[in-house]
Amino acid sequence: MSHNNISPEARVLAFIQKEALVLPGQKLVVAVSGGPDSVCLLYMLAELQPRLNISLHVAHLDHGLRGAASRADARYVAGLARRLRLPATIEARDVKAYGAKHKLSPEEAAREVRYAFLAEVAEAVGAERVTVGHTAADHVETVLMHLIRGSGLGGLRGLRPLTRRACGGHVITIIRPLLALGRDETAAFCRRRHLRPRSDASNLSTDPLRNRVRLSLLPELGRYNPRIEDALTRTARLAADDLDFIEAEAGKLWAEVAREEGGGVVLDRQKLSGLPPALQRHLLRLAIASRLGDLKDIEAGHIEELLDALEKPAGKVIGLPGGLSFMVEHDRFLLAGNAATACPFPPLAGEAMLNVPGRTRLPGWEVEAVFSSFDGTVSSTDGFTATLDHDLTGDRLSVRPRRPGDRFQPLGLGGTKELTEFMIDAGIPRAWRNRIPIVSSPGQIVWVVGWRIDGRVRVTGATRLVLRLTFRPA
Repeated sequence: MSHNNISPEARVLAFIQKEALVLPGQKLVVAVSGGPDSVCLLYMLAELQPRLNISLHVAHLDHGLRGAASRADARYVAGLARRLRLPATIEARDVKAYGAKHKLSPEEAAREVRYAFLAEVAEAVGAERVTVGHTAADHVETVLMHLIRGSGLGGLRGLRPLTRRACGGHVITIIRPLLALGRDETAAFCRRRHLRPRSDASNLSTDPLRNRVRLSLLPELGRYNPRIEDALTRTARLAADDLDFIEAEAGKLWAEVAREEGGGVVLDRQKLSGLPPALQRHLLRLAIASRLGDLKDIEAGHIEELLDALEKPAGKVIGLPGGLSFMVEHDRFLLAGNAATACPFPPLAGEAMLNVPGRTRLPGWEVEAVFSSFDGTVSSTDGFTATLDHDLTGDRLSVRPRRPGDRFQPLGLGGTKELTEFMIDAGIPRAWRNRIPIVSSPGQIVWVVGWRIDGRVRVTGATRLVLRLTFRPA
């Protein structure tokens, strides 16, 4: 990658200005681990202070994972801050205990604790932004890691010059000025300045995925394409350009498609389903981010599962990280965290007889029952409409909540099953189960509305008269 003999310092300044990473008068928290990248970052920003009209505050976290070496890193960073006459916050946290408590890998735990610490420091000192020492090499490694994990187009974008992150109840703005430099350039900068950064032996371990990508995968890919880093950087830039456009278009559509209601997000089914998949994906991501604050636990597979559910009949429920549920209803999709308040079914009050044929008004529902001659087409339940054999159901049908001991024969199952067991297997949230309408005849359950009819009342080639029941929100 040619830089036309432009100095690393000049490239970093140009990158900061081009990406508008800092504004005059801002205070930055500089995350300094003591390694070459963060030491280079600190010294470059210290030299650029007058030109950028910014102030700096050094932050270093001792993760407590490397014993005496970690404590020596902290002393080294404190010495750098004193030499540059910069204020510093240096603390230690028990990352191992945090990881055990939250069932995280050491890398995940260290990242979460580190960013929470940086957010706290930024709030305490009144800093608008936090700057970290990620380089172009980190960017390339991140793109490859996301590609391996199948994280979708968003992952191909890699590291962004400026991002916002939710950390321990805080939202911080993170900037990465060193994306303009390679890792070899930060090391060379430190040598020219006679700086002696700390080395972390854990960077040579092949346990973390990032280290395996850095030490094994990238060199191997370099055998196929000596300019593999340039190729991945270009791919990330193209992905970022496309995503920026798609996200802008999704943002314009948000008010038309989505609205907040009762602590959840309601998505208009007809409008969302009519959009191209690229926009559907990003509107779903926006909806999830509005509930969770970020998308760090949401993978491409989650979004694809939701995309597939857009064509499913009403009653489909998908669980997501963070306690969220995505619910498919008649004319809308609902994303919410509290299953009880998010339940698409109104409360049921006792038992009510249905007019067969005819219409019946119930609290929250209108039920229509119509007859038709059998035309040879065998239909099954589709969401909130069921086609049944009238000779097998009879006219004396009622709607009620579930009762203890209820059993029925779900369509497709050879024998009967307890209704509660069926609801558990179907993934129906506990808080919903007493609200699901149960259509019954005097002898048996006929239909668990939204899920399954009883196989004994299905339409077959022997059916003479078809009964079609439809539940609609009132």
